[in-house]
Amino acid sequence: MIRIVTDGACSGNPGPGGWAAIIITDQGRKEIKGREETTTNNRMEVLAAINGLSETPAGSDVTLESDSQYLVYTMTRNWKRNSNLDLWGKLDRLVAERNVEWVWVRGHDGHPENERANRLACEMASPRSHNPGPTHFDAEGKVRMVDVTQKEATERTAVARGSVVMKPETLAAVKQGHLAKGDVLAVAQIAGIAAAKQTPHLIPLCHPLPISLIEVKLGLDENRSAVDIEATVRTSGQTGVEMEAMTAVAVAALTVYDMVKAMDRAVRIENIRLLAKSGGRSGDIVLE
Repeated sequence: MIRIVTDGACSGNPGPGGWAAIIITDQGRKEIKGREETTTNNRMEVLAAINGLSETPAGSDVTLESDSQYLVYTMTRNWKRNSNLDLWGKLDRLVAERNVEWVWVRGHDGHPENERANRLACEMASPRSHNPGPTHFDAEGKVRMVDVTQKEATERTAVARGSVVMKPETLAAVKQGHLAKGDVLAVAQIAGIAAAKQTPHLIPLCHPLPISLIEVKLGLDENRSAVDIEATVRTSGQTGVEMEAMTAVAVAALTVYDMVKAMDRAVRIENIRLLAKSGGRSGDIVLE
């Protein structure tokens, strides 16, 4: 069962609006949000449901919770659809492919996920979200590091993953330690740890951070003939460590590539991506 909690907000009604959806599964949770410049509160409520359901596979069993009677009772009590007909059509198509249970909850009544969705939607509808400006540029258009002075220091963690795919005989040589350059996995692990520490020197606008944990794991997948790399980085600070985690994976993968390329010219690096992050105002985000 997948649980989705949605909310919509509008400043002016009509005016700038925001929507948010929190998708909770056995694998974790994901928060998504968006904005429209001229809209209505009801439109944002429906759009939140559309975007939340779009994150679920067809055939899913879904419970969707909202504090919008307009949304829930239109879907469960056949309230008349006098407006937003384009959105209702999209929602109907998504619902037809899923088993959706609609649950109305009273807003601002102590439901943590509803409160969180409301906060995200209101943030997207706020004037601050309307035109925040390019944060990596100053008033004169010159590149700068984002000022995080006013942000709260919290514990932040990021997990990233990637792979190096090679011929089966190359993977066997890695496993047996028969490569001329030495122990591929051990060297790549050290390289990934060192790279995470050097991230602000490699990526100019990243902040130097007091990293409290760097963990780089490498494993062999013989079915895919790949070395899989996963990096976890943690800090207590005012900005996240996503870049540090992905840098660790990227440099570890490049190290594997460098150590096997003489034996395998077809070796390739694949699918370096962020798996999850936690901490800060955006909370926990699980992408896989």
